[in-house]
Amino acid sequence: MQPLNERQNTIVTLARSVGRVTVEDLSARFDVTPQTIRRDLNELCDLRVLARTHGGAVIASSVENLSYEARRFIAATEKREIGIAAAALIPNQCSLFINIGTTTEEVATALKNHQNLLVITNNLNVAMALYRHPTVEVIVAGGLVRRSDGAVIGSSAVDLIRQFKVDMAVIGASALDEDGSLLDYDPREVNVSRAIIDNARSVLLVCDRTKLERAAPVRIGHMSEIHAFVTDQLNSAKLREVCTTHGVKVVETAGQSAALAPMPRANGPG
Repeated sequence: MQPLNERQNTIVTLARSVGRVTVEDLSARFDVTPQTIRRDLNELCDLRVLARTHGGAVIASSVENLSYEARRFIAATEKREIGIAAAALIPNQCSLFINIGTTTEEVATALKNHQNLLVITNNLNVAMALYRHPTVEVIVAGGLVRRSDGAVIGSSAVDLIRQFKVDMAVIGASALDEDGSLLDYDPREVNVSRAIIDNARSVLLVCDRTKLERAAPVRIGHMSEIHAFVTDQLNSAKLREVCTTHGVKVVETAGQSAALAPMPRANGPG
């Protein structure tokens, strides 16, 4: 195999910094034809440096997450819309967990007008987004703070979460599998997410559609444990069937116009 040329090296650098590259953007950036870029991406995918997605490619690693800033950049508009739609499912006077993730942070931002919430989180960014609001009480799990993204992880965080039984949990995942598996990279983070799921009466999953284009090695749980799934688009027929089979309420924000009703706090999926 030939070594990477200068353009291919730049493409890999861009993908590592922002998470995802598109044929259209790369073609304009390098002033070459889309066919040339597709050939570059195919060669990089053959080397397993990148993995193809519709219209582009992402970093192929299934054992290491993208940087926090890269994750914030990917599908930023979609995540914001997901956050707003998820917040609409959360009633006032509710207790809830919110775990680590750029999409769960968008949910927190959209909760600023809610009344009488108790939020327990292992996400310092969520705490910073909510602690100033007088009608939201925030409890932060203690333990090791991961420098890369402000996640509080480890046994101390798990122990605090297990002291509560809350109305709802808002969780994200680094990757979704078509069989319904929820996946992540760090076993310590997964232990916290697992405790969150186990100690909530209902669980709200928030993930954009790019999570189906990724793989991660550690299993958080399964879609059968989720009550509602908010995404921009659910393009996988297999995953949609899993959701239907297990009674998961699916909310897709792309093209959404109907108002959303809050979920019941102590009941199953509506």
